Amino acid sequence: MDLNVCVGCHACVTSCKQWNTSGSAGPLADERPYAANPTGTFFNRVQTYEAGAFPATETVHLPKSCLHCEDPPCVPVCPTGASYKRKEDGIVLVDYDKCIGCKYCAWACPYGARELDEERQVMTKCTLCVDRIYDELLPKEDRKPACVKACPTGARLFGDVKDPDSEVSKAIRERGGYQLMPEWETNPANQYLPRRITQSTDAQG
Repeated sequence: MDLNVCVGCHACVTSCKQWNTSGSAGPLADERPYAANPTGTFFNRVQTYEAGAFPATETVHLPKSCLHCEDPPCVPVCPTGASYKRKEDGIVLVDYDKCIGCKYCAWACPYGARELDEERQVMTKCTLCVDRIYDELLPKEDRKPACVKACPTGARLFGDVKDPDSEVSKAIRERGGYQLMPEWETNPANQYLPRRITQSTDAQG
């Protein structure tokens, strides 16, 4: 995720919701969407906040989803084995047929990436669009997660972080990419490219 160019448009959120609701992960529930306390199931969210002190403030947009950790704490706490990590590509998934909705995985995840689908009473999360990235019926350029395809500014990059010559590995290496909350030692695959600090212009200067 390139924080320097994310504009907080939520295209990643809506495209993710559309693809996964109509795909193998769905239907993702929306409860009381137009009521006073709406809730729903989203694999992607964008948090926006103000940093700094007036007048030198900045608006920061932070896209968040499952980080597909190398050592995911959500997996060993699952009592039924519903949460698992694929050996072939490292993607962390949920087997809905085994999930009992106990929320242990949500409590264990330090990133808040797990959500309860209130209608089906199962835990859900980002699948990295596994049903899309391996679909040989799609053109090769479309075999990317829905959020990556939808981002108008190119703030989301997709590739193999274990391949030192991949686009994502080069970006992380050259731009100082970092993992969220490294103190948890989960070693997440998804990493962030930092914002470039720019000086605001002084209108009176």
